Amino acid sequence: MRKLPLLSVGIWFIFLLATSGKAQDQSAAPSIEAPATSTPVAKPSFFIRFANAYQEDWNSTQPAGPDPARRGFAAPLDSPPFPSGDYSVGGTPVIGAPDTQTYTLMQAINQNRSRVKVYGWLNGGFDVSTSNKGDGANSPAAYYLNPNRVIPDQEVLYIERLPDTVQADHIDYGFRFAQLWGQDYRYTTSKGVFSQQLLARNREYGYDPVMFYFDLYIPHVAKGMNIRIGRYISLPDIEAQLAPNNYTYSHSLLYTIDPYTQTGIVATIKLSDHWLLQGGFSGGNDVAPWTKDVKPTATVCADYTWHKGGDALYTCANSVNDGKYAYNNVQAYYETWYHKINATWHTDTETWYMYERDVPNIAGNVANPITPETGANGAFCSYGEKTCFAPEVAVVNYLEKEFNHKSYLSIRNEFVDDIKGQRTGYATKYSEHLIGYGRWIGSTVLFRPEIRLEHSYDLPAYDLGTKKTQFIAAGDLTYHF
Repeated sequence: MRKLPLLSVGIWFIFLLATSGKAQDQSAAPSIEAPATSTPVAKPSFFIRFANAYQEDWNSTQPAGPDPARRGFAAPLDSPPFPSGDYSVGGTPVIGAPDTQTYTLMQAINQNRSRVKVYGWLNGGFDVSTSNKGDGANSPAAYYLNPNRVIPDQEVLYIERLPDTVQADHIDYGFRFAQLWGQDYRYTTSKGVFSQQLLARNREYGYDPVMFYFDLYIPHVAKGMNIRIGRYISLPDIEAQLAPNNYTYSHSLLYTIDPYTQTGIVATIKLSDHWLLQGGFSGGNDVAPWTKDVKPTATVCADYTWHKGGDALYTCANSVNDGKYAYNNVQAYYETWYHKINATWHTDTETWYMYERDVPNIAGNVANPITPETGANGAFCSYGEKTCFAPEVAVVNYLEKEFNHKSYLSIRNEFVDDIKGQRTGYATKYSEHLIGYGRWIGSTVLFRPEIRLEHSYDLPAYDLGTKKTQFIAAGDLTYHF
């Protein structure tokens, strides 16, 4: 039943776009009277146009046009096969980059002519794991926390308009409303936004409006400024919540245990082709502004790009406040380096340091202990402490090889130290190693198989705390529309 809001809103917008596109076509048509003897040509039905769009994509019959105008360095990567041609910078569209995306659904509606677009994907996968003790046994591996399953991960519908940041003449705007249903809602949930599905009922599958924001682009500030207001993806990280934005099916441990979304305002200013500055203010990590857990939180980031766009260093203080224990109130500091090795190889490396203060002790041996908040872990503090300081450190590296525009190889290695066990539930060090492959059919279907080996060093953290080592073979299929 929770699919209904997504589907009904989507159908309503599709109808509006279809009718508005028809009206635009009629108003733009030249006023030429057809011969009286001519026979009207029947227009193919929507479903025929939809099927034809896939046929053109899979057979590569869509005509290639000239490269659109762009301000700044050329995109360092090819997309496809990679999720984006540009290195990841959160909280903003890439200022100076054109919107080149087309979608089969929009092709069927109005030949991708409108600035407002409706699109999405169906994403599902499977995993075969050495952990076998039931629900949650793969954790902290993610997003496939349950072992040996076929999983409806995320079924997603976007309604969006991207601002035109290539032009420097006039103010423009954009927006996005992204809806998600599936198991992955467990990771994207923000407290106060349908969060009772997870925090009160622990449902395996659920619905989350993972993004709803408005963009205002002002070209006259430096080389362009974008202001984003609403609920948006937390700024730093190589990875992101939505399946098409990642190299691999699964996520690193580093990404799994850091913040996911914020609700607030963030401004991004392009000072030059080399420098990008960001500043924001939100109610905290993964909490809605109307909850009691709201924490006035600052975000400050800077991106420096060099080697004609081939290298970038992205530095972020993603969440800065008093740091006291509350729902996901981690203080988080990131450094990410993107490096293009040559035409077919590139590497991305990210490291972070996070902490919370005054975290309740769950190690026992404490008189009058403090009960941790639902959905927010306590920490394994020293003997006799009611609360303690709980830090974590982590580093992850992706090494990517492009075989051609349809396939690529991913190699991921990482190390995480959950010093007090506040993020994973186990006070231990972890390592994780993955080899994955991506294969496209056209630009609309992606298959990503992978194998993953991970280990917890100080105590068993896998298979519900009974194993130190876990091996998983998995894969997912993403079908875009």
